[in-house]
Amino acid sequence: MTESEVRRLLRQMKEWDSQTAFRQFYDMTYDRLFRIAYYYLHCEEWSQEVVLDVFLKLWNQRDTLPTVISIEDYCFVLTKNAALNYLEKEQRRESHLDTPPNEILNETPSPEELLITEELFARYVKALDRLPEKCREIFILIREEKQSYAQVAEALNISSKTVDAQLQKATKRLKEIIFRTEKEKKVDT
Repeated sequence: MTESEVRRLLRQMKEWDSQTAFRQFYDMTYDRLFRIAYYYLHCEEWSQEVVLDVFLKLWNQRDTLPTVISIEDYCFVLTKNAALNYLEKEQRRESHLDTPPNEILNETPSPEELLITEELFARYVKALDRLPEKCREIFILIREEKQSYAQVAEALNISSKTVDAQLQKATKRLKEIIFRTEKEKKVDT
């Protein structure tokens, strides 16, 4: 997703109330926002619900979206906050039903730990989006969806050796991209 392409879609959404432009924006950003929500919620159904709520909010705010400096960061923050709010709501609901609270929120990390974790996760999501499509798909299926090499090979109609090679390629590229970004930040400061 290029910045100019996103800006064009945002303008069309604002000026023409274009549902077609919104659908293209949705198609471009859904996977990324879903991964962000899933990182916090660890539940596919909840993550889908949160992302759909985020898109509803984006549609309702379409008049102001072209003025947002970084739509990528804005969507990341919207999704993260929506996921955390959803998690908190679920925890309250569970505790109200006298069930043990969700263990995810039991330990409260320090603000510094939260900042480091969120920054690293944001870099990971951006790096994942820069991988070639097939490479990214294999990485997500194995590392995030916990499928076996055999399952992925069968689903994609490729050999297990190809799966292994693509996973190694993805891991290497992710490290390069993430650590390159970190080195660039250190040089800037």
